[in-house]
Amino acid sequence: MTSNPFDQGGARYAAGRPVYPAKLAFTLEGLVSNHKLAVDVGCGTGQLSILLAEYFKEVRAFDPSDSQLAHARPHPRVSYAKAPAEALPVASGSANLITAAQAAHWFDRPRFYAEVRRIAAPGAVLALITYNNAEADTEAMKPIGQLYKALDAWWRPEREDVETAYSRFDFPFDEIPAKGGAIVHDWTFDEMRAYLESWSALRAARADGEDKMIDGYLDQARQAWGEGEIRVRWPITIRAGYVHKPVRS
Repeated sequence: MTSNPFDQGGARYAAGRPVYPAKLAFTLEGLVSNHKLAVDVGCGTGQLSILLAEYFKEVRAFDPSDSQLAHARPHPRVSYAKAPAEALPVASGSANLITAAQAAHWFDRPRFYAEVRRIAAPGAVLALITYNNAEADTEAMKPIGQLYKALDAWWRPEREDVETAYSRFDFPFDEIPAKGGAIVHDWTFDEMRAYLESWSALRAARADGEDKMIDGYLDQARQAWGEGEIRVRWPITIRAGYVHKPVRS
């Protein structure tokens, strides 16, 4: 895994990031016939891990960040451990589903794919999940969009992979169509701001002393948002495929 900006800030990430819908895990479990072991790579604070645990006997979740894992959500069928995507402490041929949610753009993908092939059981599926920028029917999205662009100097190159919904990725697997749906939340501005403050580029810009610029856009957004809740939507994309081509009778 390349150096990523989430090595710190697990508490902010856990508090600010939108929560995946339960339907996403239902879609993912439907891609495989064996539900013994799911491996969630780059698990962060375990948002997807705990959803998968409703369908799999065991979920093993890995992240290279101590800070993320320290704020991971507990579940009796989820075990968390520190490990990079390219060196997973998982037995060969044991994983039925391998997932990476909002994380694969940070990986050394050739090495990660090699690990996926090693740990995959017969019939296993790899699913890469990502969600793009928030959408909402409010004038507040204008200054939020302006802030996003103002942070260009602090966004990492990997951000373009998220913006293009992983369509640029080399994905050398037998691809399976899968609909991701969307994350949907009714949020106050304070909740939206917590999400914006979890942006890696915003955190980097604050570290560089750009508080005045950032807070200017956020103040505009707060004024336009008002005091109530507004529905916010993030489209989800899934790229899924059989790790080893299934035998067709």
